[in-house]
Amino acid sequence: MALLVQKFGGTSVGSIERIEAVAERVIQTRQLGHKVVVVLSAMSGETNRLLGLAKQIDEVPTPRELDVLLTAGEQVSIALLAMAINKRGFNAVSMTADQVTIRTDNAFNNANIISIDTDRLESQLEQGKIVIVAGFQGRDSDNNITTLGRGGSDTTAVAVAGALKADECQIFTDVDGVYTTDPRIVPSAARLPEIHFDHMQTMAACGAKVLQLQSVEYARMHKVPLRVLSSFEEGEGTLVNFETQHSPVMVGIALQRQQALIHIDVPLAELQQQVDLFGLQVWAVTNTAQSAQIVVANDDLARLRLVFDNKMRHISDVSTLSMVGDNVVTVAEAVVTTLSNTNIQVHHNKQMTDCVSLLINEADHQTAVEVIHRQFVVNQELLGNPSLLAVS
Repeated sequence: MALLVQKFGGTSVGSIERIEAVAERVIQTRQLGHKVVVVLSAMSGETNRLLGLAKQIDEVPTPRELDVLLTAGEQVSIALLAMAINKRGFNAVSMTADQVTIRTDNAFNNANIISIDTDRLESQLEQGKIVIVAGFQGRDSDNNITTLGRGGSDTTAVAVAGALKADECQIFTDVDGVYTTDPRIVPSAARLPEIHFDHMQTMAACGAKVLQLQSVEYARMHKVPLRVLSSFEEGEGTLVNFETQHSPVMVGIALQRQQALIHIDVPLAELQQQVDLFGLQVWAVTNTAQSAQIVVANDDLARLRLVFDNKMRHISDVSTLSMVGDNVVTVAEAVVTTLSNTNIQVHHNKQMTDCVSLLINEADHQTAVEVIHRQFVVNQELLGNPSLLAVS
């Protein structure tokens, strides 16, 4: 008998019918004799709906109050799933992060988990119950409600699995594993059975949405086995582990969309101070003594305007395309040439040990991914090799 933590995202619980289907799936696992802890996101679209309500009041809502509002979504989904399981004759109990006692720091909207008290969880499991935990949320030392940032339910699941020393943390989503690139952009993208943690962490940092970065970092640090599975079909999914195998030059392509390239008339050091204060992630592409050009997510522009409105100038709508692999820097020049031959302009690029990121026009993102995937991933003729790591 194993102890499994199963996390279901917003799409998986996006309607009553889907919640009923999740209940059946969880019960199947319980009937195999396993102990089960379920971590849930809010129903699909609910967090955005709540955020939209907040922004009707204030374009930049008070961070503390925004967390109070956004955590309501998960409380709805955990109660509904518990009801669905209980009506089928199995004993389930829903628990908010406060009832579990998930403690975080006080970084509202993007908190980090500090500790999890497992006493209540273990007690409920010993009574034979299926425990359903609200993802995405915690409490700080002053008992304020906090949230873990977008995709934070993954982090909750991994942290709970680590605290309970679970045999596996299973992330159920709307895709059946990790792919060489987003299959919604490139239908020929391949799913791989295994991915090394190092590459998965880089992929997540570069915008791959199949797993949230903080959850991958936590799982890697605490050696929690991760498996990505589909909520809607059977299969083995993709296992994220530490096995080291030979991998091709380019193992996958990640994409960050809906970004802006902006010019700000302040020194980079001063700008970086404000960015750090807001907790934003930006790419400083150029800078002079008195100004800088940065790439920032469209959703974060409002915060920068609070401070730099009359000093900001929008240059273009952009996307960041990142190629990941142990030796991907060796093909960076060839990739830029290939895109140029397709009339796609690369504004800037940055290179790291296992990643090359290209700044391109937003309108070119689909063509760019298709061209690079076809020429530098598919043409490696290694798509059937389990050592080829991937991303969706």
